[in-house]
Formats: sequence, C-alpha cells, structure tokens
Amino acid sequence: MASAGEPAYFAKARQAGHPVVKDLPKFDLDAYIANYRGKTRFDRLLLIGITSPLLAPEALRNAVAEAKEGRDMGRYDAALSVIRDLNPGDPLAIPDLSWKDKISKQVKAESDRLETELKGYKNNLIKESIRMGHDDLGQHFHRIGDLINSVKAYGRMRDYCTTPSHVVIMNLRLISVSIDQGNWLAVQTNVQKLRSPGQQFAEAQRLTAKLSAAMGLALLASGNYKGAAQEFIDADPRMVQARLDDPADEEAYNEVMTPNDVAVYGGLCALASMDRIELQKYVLDNSKFRSYLELEPHIRRAIAFFVSSKYSSCLSILESYQADYLLDIYLQPHLSELYFQIRSKAIQQYFIPFSCVTMVALAAAFDADEQTIEHELTSMIKRGNLDARIDLVDRVLLAKTVDPRTKVHEHALKMAKAYERTAHLRILRMEMLNTGLEVVEKAKAGAGSAAFGNLGEEHLYGSSSSNQFFGENAGRSLRSGVRG
Repeated sequence: MASAGEPAYFAKARQAGHPVVKDLPKFDLDAYIANYRGKTRFDRLLLIGITSPLLAPEALRNAVAEAKEGRDMGRYDAALSVIRDLNPGDPLAIPDLSWKDKISKQVKAESDRLETELKGYKNNLIKESIRMGHDDLGQHFHRIGDLINSVKAYGRMRDYCTTPSHVVIMNLRLISVSIDQGNWLAVQTNVQKLRSPGQQFAEAQRLTAKLSAAMGLALLASGNYKGAAQEFIDADPRMVQARLDDPADEEAYNEVMTPNDVAVYGGLCALASMDRIELQKYVLDNSKFRSYLELEPHIRRAIAFFVSSKYSSCLSILESYQADYLLDIYLQPHLSELYFQIRSKAIQQYFIPFSCVTMVALAAAFDADEQTIEHELTSMIKRGNLDARIDLVDRVLLAKTVDPRTKVHEHALKMAKAYERTAHLRILRMEMLNTGLEVVEKAKAGAGSAAFGNLGEEHLYGSSSSNQFFGENAGRSLRSGVRG
C-alpha cells in the first residue's frame, strides 16, 4: 500500500513489486558515489533514483550529469525517462538535443576512424597492431553502450594475442563487458580461463583479488551464496590498499565494486550459507578477509553475534542496514532471500534445544510480531528447512519426535533382510558350483559359431558325470538351498 504523500511513480513501482525504500540510508550519497568510477556510477545512481523517494531528485540529477560526461546516449535517455515519469515539469526532463546531436556526430566519426585504422592494420598484416585495433574498437563500443559489438571486438583479439599479458587483458575486458551485460555465465567462463591450471599467467597472479571479486559477484547473481561467500572471503587483501581516486592504480576495482562491497557481499553470503563453526573458521579467523571486515565493522559484529548464538542482536544489525543494501545494485535482487536464509538458520539454531516453543517466545526472541513469525515458520517448513509442525490452536511450534526404539527396530530388520538375501545368494552359488553349472554371459554366448567351436561341450554344459549328478540331485539341492 502506498504511503501518504508518496509520489505516484513510487506507488506504481510498489504495486508492480519493485522495492521502494522509504527510509534514509546511513551513507551520504556524494561520498558513497565518489568511491566508484566508470559505468557503475551511473547504474548505482539510477537505481537509487528509482528506489528511494527521498534521494531520487539528487540521484537522478547526478545521473544525468554522469551520463552527459560520457557518450552512452542510451543511459542519458533512461535517466530522462525516469525524471519525466517522476516529475514531468522538471527542467531536467527536457532532452538536450544539441548535446545529443554533437555526441552522435563524435561517436560516428570515432567509429569510422577506428574501423579505418583497423582495416589498415589488417592490410599491413602486423598482429600486434591488429590486436590493438580490435582492443580500441571494443573499448569504444563499450563506452557508447554497444555491448554486443564490444564483446565481438574483444573476441576477435584472441587470434592476435602473442603473449600471456595479451590473453589476460582480453579476458579482463570480456569480464568487464559481461558484468555490464549481466551475462554471469560468461564472467565465470573468462575467470576460469585465467585460473586454468594448464595455463599459469604470471600477470593474472597480480589480479587474484579482481578475479575473486568478479567470480563472487557472478555466483551471487546466480544464487549460489555458498560459492560466492568462498570467493569473497578468499579475495586477496591487496585491494584494500588500493587508491580508489587513482584510475592508474591496478589494484582498484571500483569500476565494479569497492573493498567495502566485498566485505558486505561476503559477510551476508556467509551468514546465509554457513553454520556457526564454518563462520568462525572461514570468516572470523580468516586473516585475508579480516582486512575487508575492518572496513565494515557492523558486518563483523553481526557474524560474531551469530556465532555466539545472539541471534536477535545479529538480526537487529542487519535490519538497521537494510535500506543501504536495498540501494545496492547487486544486492537488491537477492536481499530478501539472503535475509530469509539468515533468519531461517537463526530460528533453526534457536529451536534445537526445545521440543516445543510458543509463538510468543519466538516473537520476543526475534523482535517480530506473531503473525510474521508464523508466516516465516510456514515458509521454512514448506521448504524443508525446519522439521517441525505448528499447533495453531495452542500457538506452539512442536518438534517432530522420533521414537529411538522404533528406529533401532527398523534398522535391525533392515540388516536382517540384507543378511538373509546375501546368505541365500551364497548358498545358491555354492550349489551351482557343486553341480558343475557354469553361467555364460549373453554377450559371450552370442559371439558367433566360431566362439562355440573353440569351446568343448563339457565346458559349456559340464561333464557327463556332473550332468548325471545335476539331473538327479540338482533340483533337490537347489530347493533345499533356497529353503535354507
């Protein structure tokens, strides 16, 4: 239901199922966006503009300014479209036609120049020049938002890569474009190529933090939270020392994410997918990831509270930062599922020592009303995350009890049946061997007359004495063996 005074744009977005954040986040917008560079700045500003009614005017104004600093007119049009929907009378909603005309001419001239140069390089048959020509063309297409042609240009570099560093550059370019495309399978593929045991690239060793971040992001986007957590917590801490304001710093990866994002993504994925022992061993005691957690101390506190079984304190910290995480371009689609997984694990751990718990006690322990707790418990039971049942009359959660004596009896009967079957088969085989009967496989039996010509009749059917014994006694022996 729309809040009082909420703009019509956000009311429609809420009805369509799009998240709308009515609370102010804990970060300052200018300081937050200053940590990023490249296309992710615009993407993050636009997401904030369509999600937060309080920050929308400032975020969209900055998004328009960011778009006009580049040459991607598609992004400029997207920002103007949102402004028109939000406030048709805003002066920013009027397109700058002179700027668009100027940029169109510049883009066309640059495209023609790069393609002409590439043709010249191909005529000269200089592999390094051809590779650089494709690289320049791919970067140009990436800047103007033509991601499909950018991928094609980078892909054509492969035949002209003569050194390992060229292969590393090509794969990094493809990873960057694939992230902008949302093609997470391509991201994983290109990261694995640089990690391939058969091809150890010395240049790639310096980029382990970036590769871990990219792979973690791809796994997060694919819903593999355990794999994403392992990638983020294993990220090399060298990214922490990077200077985010220096584009020449090779350790920085703020065209995609910052070290703070690594801490948040890794911490939330770990909380959602690891138990308390794993959290202590692989997260809190991890010297690599500790450098990232120091940048986001509230994530470290939340994990420490979960490990200490202080679930209410852990969940309250996460709830206080929910507005911030809903404004994150990569976390927003998965935040509700991550929070559900974390709360589910907390409820499971809380319920283990009890045979029954009242709804009132659960609501008090997890700082929620009874209706919310009942809905969460129902979802957990349906998913198979909680082996219990709900008594709606007495408002009690009951654990499913298993009678140990019945369980032992079932196990004993199962073992007895298995022993009986094994003994029967062994007796049957002994009687067959005693009578000289040999079982021939169908494949061997149908191998042709040549095969039969090499086998004696005694070998196939037993000796005459065995046949006599088999004819007289086999039926009685086999029957007695079966009865035994």
